[in-house]
Amino acid sequence: MSAVTLTPRALYEEVAELLRQRIFSRELEPGSWIDELRLAEEYGISRTPLREALKVLAAEGLVTMKVRRGAYVTEVSEKDLADVYHLLSLLESDAAGVVAGHASEAELAELERLHAELEAAAKPGHVDREHFFALNERFHMRLLAIANNRWRDQMVADLRKVMKLNRHNSLLKAGRIDESLNEHRAIMAAIKARDPDAAMARTQEHFRNGLQAAN
Repeated sequence: MSAVTLTPRALYEEVAELLRQRIFSRELEPGSWIDELRLAEEYGISRTPLREALKVLAAEGLVTMKVRRGAYVTEVSEKDLADVYHLLSLLESDAAGVVAGHASEAELAELERLHAELEAAAKPGHVDREHFFALNERFHMRLLAIANNRWRDQMVADLRKVMKLNRHNSLLKAGRIDESLNEHRAIMAAIKARDPDAAMARTQEHFRNGLQAAN
């Protein structure tokens, strides 16, 4: 049997990532129709890998497929957002409790370094919201990685993709970045104190406040 050569990444996955970033940047707005023919021409591909890419994004909740109407960027309702934040609160607060109880000193130091970067990115008069958001996500994802539950990690990754559809609303609320930073300080204090219950409570509070800012 002859060897099968596999490409490092399937074409449809590359297209899915390109579209994902256009959705997150709002180049493709929530509720907008996705013109498959124009995109296929723009990327120089057939419509088959494009449609496979759209199926991936539909499974992630970023795209909604409508019968005989095509694909649309998903619009997140208030209930959708509340449901996503509720689940993130449960999953990430559980992870914070695990980290508070079991993280090594080296892992705690790593979280502290990430938090310090977050503090630096939020200096008054020099706030880059996109940079702050990226650092914030890095902190949360590293905390999850330390908690070490790949099933939880996958669920959170999918939920956070949906949350990003609405992220600009929460970032633009006056004072939200300062509030978020204070909440991170409280989470870090609880983790460093090796207090799982407090770490869970502070993380849940962080998501409750985030949901209020997003609406």
